[in-house]
Amino acid sequence: MDFYERIGVVAMGSRLRRLAERFTDDAAVVCAQYGSGMEARWYPVVLTLAARGELSVTELAQDIGHSHVSVVQIVRAMTKQGWLTTRKSTTDRRATLVKLSAKARRGLPKLDRQTADVRRAAERLLDEVGQDFWAAVGRCERALTRESLVDRVARVRAEGEHSGAVGDVRVVDFEPAHAAAFRAMNLKWIEANFTVEPSDLRQLDDPQRSILDPGGHILVAFDGAEVIGVCALAPHGEGCFELAKMTVSETARGRGIGELLGRAAITWTRAQGATRLYLESNTKLEPAIRLYRRLGFVEVKGEPSPYARANIQMELALD
Repeated sequence: MDFYERIGVVAMGSRLRRLAERFTDDAAVVCAQYGSGMEARWYPVVLTLAARGELSVTELAQDIGHSHVSVVQIVRAMTKQGWLTTRKSTTDRRATLVKLSAKARRGLPKLDRQTADVRRAAERLLDEVGQDFWAAVGRCERALTRESLVDRVARVRAEGEHSGAVGDVRVVDFEPAHAAAFRAMNLKWIEANFTVEPSDLRQLDDPQRSILDPGGHILVAFDGAEVIGVCALAPHGEGCFELAKMTVSETARGRGIGELLGRAAITWTRAQGATRLYLESNTKLEPAIRLYRRLGFVEVKGEPSPYARANIQMELALD
């Protein structure tokens, strides 16, 4: 069995590097076959300058998503081979401006044919794979922008270091037998911090009719036979659910149960094909607000809230 198949996702970076190296090696052969005289690593620079004309090295690095140092090295190599011309900016002597040389522009028709053939071959490869790999890569990049792998590992490590670790807790779907705990736990935290409102009672007194029947969901966290956390997901317009009535029992706080419920809620919402997850809270609840931000929620301005206590609205885009 291949090493990467055996070790699994823990070696994701190494496996993607191997895949990238394979593409890079093949790209070098393809460039040689078309006789363009261009190195594969120059490709983003040529296409960008062909479309945008003259750019500074900094602008070029930002446009193609490479480091400034990497682009400087590429520019030097391309200039040496006669593919680029460079000059100092007249408005900022620190900036170097680059553009394609006459030699490079003469080679663009041949490069266009190469690009078209590579695109068709790549599209056929993705069809053969049978998955939208390109879109999945984009989603992975956006997810890592929201929270790096370093931060994700640190969070998992912290969860394991809590007394009574999260690993002992299970999250299950709501059943009628959980209704009393759902009501009691929510009333307790609301009464401790705010005033119970009619909208609260409408959901807590009849979760089946107010949350589940319209297409929502409720998650319940158990530690053994004890309910230690709950949260609801109520429909909130087209492609959106509201994260609501999330609370953790006082004896279980500090163990990462809220985050466990929050991530389970995000997973369920995404599985429904929703594009957004919305919530309302109060900035007085600082630990909760920190948790929501850690989960990726950002502050938004929505419709007026039915709750007098709500002074912040937040939303998570589900890619």
